[in-house]
Amino acid sequence: MRTLIANFKMNKTPSQTKDYLISLLSRFESGKVDLTLCLPYTSLAIANLLCQGRDIRLGAQNLSDEEEGKNTGEISSAMLKDSGVDFVLIGHSERRKKFKEDFRAINRKIKLALKNGLGVILCIGESLAERNTLKTYETLKDQIELALKGLYENELERIVIAYEPIWAIGTGKTPTKNEIEKSVAEIRRVVGDDFSQNASQTVKVVYGGSIDSKNIRQFLSIKNLDGFLVGGACLDPNEFLKIISLI
Repeated sequence: MRTLIANFKMNKTPSQTKDYLISLLSRFESGKVDLTLCLPYTSLAIANLLCQGRDIRLGAQNLSDEEEGKNTGEISSAMLKDSGVDFVLIGHSERRKKFKEDFRAINRKIKLALKNGLGVILCIGESLAERNTLKTYETLKDQIELALKGLYENELERIVIAYEPIWAIGTGKTPTKNEIEKSVAEIRRVVGDDFSQNASQTVKVVYGGSIDSKNIRQFLSIKNLDGFLVGGACLDPNEFLKIISLI
């Protein structure tokens, strides 16, 4: 079964989320995809209520790199877990670029998420400059090794690696099928070198970056790719359901 993750970013108020989910759930077929909805914090409560008993997981879009204490405005991994959250996005390029999150903080966040029973969606990907200077694989290797430093192999079972080239996010541009395939192979090679060949084969890897119903078919046959991370195209339930139907 394909893994499908939706990142709503800073969209949908709680009331809008309610309307969205009523529309989505009335037509969503369980067993079609392994679906996780990464919603704003303020929408998680209503989503948890509406998705009870449905084959849908909830995700948050970030968390603090500290457990508790004097961190005004932050959300801890324990708070998310107690709110019915299953997964958390960590290391999204927008967090790294706009909020200056580095991979040492990302590594701390991953460890705290795992400690408190959350699954992790780790976002990695190269910039346009890194792509143009042929540093894609070097960048991916550095990001993976810094993010997963100090983890045990069995913890990879609760981690999804989302390959999102920064230059493709929200731009309408996408890498070629061959480029994605090679990047996925590199991700698995690094995991294999750092952990084991078994880990390289079993860790889940998804692709994200301007995915929509018009282009998703061309990516379905990519080798060793477990699914997709969808951004803007998930905001319209009709478009999102169309994507699901094509997988």
